[in-house]
Amino acid sequence: MTSLVILGLFLLAFLGIPLFVVLAAGSLILAASSDTDAAVLIVEMVRLGSSPTLLAIPLFTFAGVVLSHGGAPRRLVQVFTALVGRMPGGLAVVTLTSCAFFTAFSGASGVTILALGGLLHGMLLREAYPEKFSLGLVTSAGSIGLLLPPSLVILVYGVIAQVSIEKLFLAGLVPTLLLLVMLSLYSMRIGRATHASRTVYDNDQIKQALREGIWDVFLPVGIISGLLSGWLTVAEAATVTATYAVVLETLIHRTLHTRRHLIEVVRETAVLVGSILIILCAAMGLTNLLIDAQIPMHLLETLEQHIHSPLQFLLLLNIFLLMVGAMMDIFSAIVVVVPLLLPLAQRFGVDPIHLGILVLANLEIGYLTPPVGINLFLSCQRFKVPILKVFQSTLPFLLVMLLWLMLVTYVPMLSLWWQK
Repeated sequence: MTSLVILGLFLLAFLGIPLFVVLAAGSLILAASSDTDAAVLIVEMVRLGSSPTLLAIPLFTFAGVVLSHGGAPRRLVQVFTALVGRMPGGLAVVTLTSCAFFTAFSGASGVTILALGGLLHGMLLREAYPEKFSLGLVTSAGSIGLLLPPSLVILVYGVIAQVSIEKLFLAGLVPTLLLLVMLSLYSMRIGRATHASRTVYDNDQIKQALREGIWDVFLPVGIISGLLSGWLTVAEAATVTATYAVVLETLIHRTLHTRRHLIEVVRETAVLVGSILIILCAAMGLTNLLIDAQIPMHLLETLEQHIHSPLQFLLLLNIFLLMVGAMMDIFSAIVVVVPLLLPLAQRFGVDPIHLGILVLANLEIGYLTPPVGINLFLSCQRFKVPILKVFQSTLPFLLVMLLWLMLVTYVPMLSLWWQK
């Protein structure tokens, strides 16, 4: 009966019931059925609150909201257009790079499409890129930066999986760079084949773009350098990032100089952080109850009867995660499936950091897969085109990303390069 009730709760989650309600209700039901004091759920919340890395979530979120409201998307586009726009397919590369940078700070693929999509899509069409290619490029580029620091999904995974966030940030660098190169090569091929226009070299334009946007480019470079060198912990990097963003937008660019602007930034940050933290609190208690009930161990015993090698496990893991990514948003998927996957991955010798990159890479692709691929729906609404047309436009990019996923899956060194 308990299993049926919990299954019913998860079905309700797919129908739109808030995830924290489902997780909290499931935790209470599981605690009652196992004669466990429900106070253990509060203990887990307290333990989560004392985590030294938890502070990074609100600070990085605040920095991303400040930059978004302050005009960082527009300045990034200007910088990359001035630097690489004259290459064959240069504007397409600008789109990929700008979206990757902004997604890393905004923490959400959908925000990137809404903030940059209209601007970049119009620019691509004006430069004679095919309409279908332009739509697919903007839709696909929204999720590219999810593995770059200070991505919010990496922070959430690190808290749930209890692994080093610094190592996860380092592990995501090479896979993201590889994906950018693969998509850029495809885009340059399309740009050359369709004779798309290139940006004319203009020294004055480059100087102007760098003058306005160089400080935005310095921020991710500084964070990555600080983490690579060991000078900064994640919490320290989050503090520096938030301070830098506020100084940049209030004193240098002066785009957020009124009380109304600051109140709106704080309000939006509070909503985003609050929604994440309440889900984490509910999830941590449920995770421990599942472990106490030995559910992961029973699942492992079942899998061991059918899986006999790490290669088989990784293949089935990818299929499973692609299905999850097609049906759930990335934060919900992390909270629900990661606690179950960790003991299975350990049993088959998969490094937990490598597992983190695999999980997030699969869920990143899930943004483009029906029936709940959020990027598809956002592009459908943003550009007023049928969702089937949006999905068809993303298929070439989806195939490139699936090839990239195979490389990341079966070449662990791409994620674990920092260990050598």
